Amino acid sequence: MQNEDFPLPEGTHTVAIGMGDLNGILRGKRIPASHWATTCKRGNALSLALLAIDMTSDVWDTPTVNFDNGYPDMHMFPMTQPVALPWEPGVAFCLARGEGMDHAPVPLDPRGALIAQIERATAMGYKVKCGTELEFYLLDPETLQPRDSGIQVYSLARAAEMEHVPGPIRQQINEMGIPIEQSNPEYAPGQVEVNIRYDDALSAADRVVIFRSLVKQLAHKHGYLASFMAKPFIDQSGSGFHTHYSLWQGERNAFASDGKLNATGMAFTAGLQRHMAETALAGSTTPNAYRRRQPYSFCPINNSWGYDNRTVGLRAIEGLDSAVRIERRDAAADCNPYFLLACDIAAGLDGIEQGLEPGAPCAGDAYGEAGAASEPLPMSLSEAVSVARGSELMRRALGEHRLEILIQQAEREIGFVEAQVTPVERDRYLRNM
Repeated sequence: MQNEDFPLPEGTHTVAIGMGDLNGILRGKRIPASHWATTCKRGNALSLALLAIDMTSDVWDTPTVNFDNGYPDMHMFPMTQPVALPWEPGVAFCLARGEGMDHAPVPLDPRGALIAQIERATAMGYKVKCGTELEFYLLDPETLQPRDSGIQVYSLARAAEMEHVPGPIRQQINEMGIPIEQSNPEYAPGQVEVNIRYDDALSAADRVVIFRSLVKQLAHKHGYLASFMAKPFIDQSGSGFHTHYSLWQGERNAFASDGKLNATGMAFTAGLQRHMAETALAGSTTPNAYRRRQPYSFCPINNSWGYDNRTVGLRAIEGLDSAVRIERRDAAADCNPYFLLACDIAAGLDGIEQGLEPGAPCAGDAYGEAGAASEPLPMSLSEAVSVARGSELMRRALGEHRLEILIQQAEREIGFVEAQVTPVERDRYLRNM
């Protein structure tokens, strides 16, 4: 792959360069400006294990990276123009791509899975566009609790109280090229939702990886811990990751006819619906993420679909032709966006290629009788791993090695959680049994 020179913003003394890992966490290095030209030309070496570690940075022997092959290196090369960090003068940020020692793309790079599905869509004559909505908590870093109290969803008074953090998120992250459409208080103390404007699917996934890292940096700057953990408090709302999909042919939304979801949109929806349960692992990767899946929680528990219905798994949105789209609503805010989008696009394109039709739309309560005919989604990580192991679509969309490492991580997380004695168990049983 040809390497390019990327000029630095004036006054830059340091470049933060990174790429998304197995969990979509941005990892990399800080490089002095004096070494930047060499980095552009030759790359910067770091262990390939960066793409095969868990969220705590723990490493284990995988089929691709292990003690037998010595945990070999790869190189990071800049992929985007460095952009100045507004809150850290003299520091610029740049997204990286991975390159193996053989100068080929790194097979473990999660971004490669999404690229393959985008190329498939292109060959079919489509450009995939995606909008993303992410929920997260702003917490006191010492107590790990919200600093406010009570639920004030969409309250402009609460928004004003919290503005010292979401305000810079909207303004300064916008300045860095990530188009923020809006923010609002969500359905829990300390919880915020931010919407990123739709764009091509690869840019959308890149922006999620960058956004989560920048939000953490900005929150720290203002004395908060920002967490995208799926369910940090059992009695409060979980944090979701909603994805909005449409396919385009030139300037035309291929899902839309006179503001309605057409046959192409229906077929894409049918593909998502058919494979939604088996791809649950792509959107919910920890035992904690499945604590979100509760009836009447606004997190779906089945693969039902319907028009402008927030109880279903797949929500069809109509209106102007440019706005017609399908929203998948079950993923957790801490998942890897490259894996989630790759599996969803693969499923939707299968639906188009195979001429699938979705089941009857759900017009009522998808948690109750109206959703009874739908396929239930996995309610535990163990169940999600079981169906992922047998999923031909996930193996095709992610590739053998990426899927295996994702499953291995999930099995390790199950083991870690099951090996604990919880405070609830001690409170209930220690004195009374």
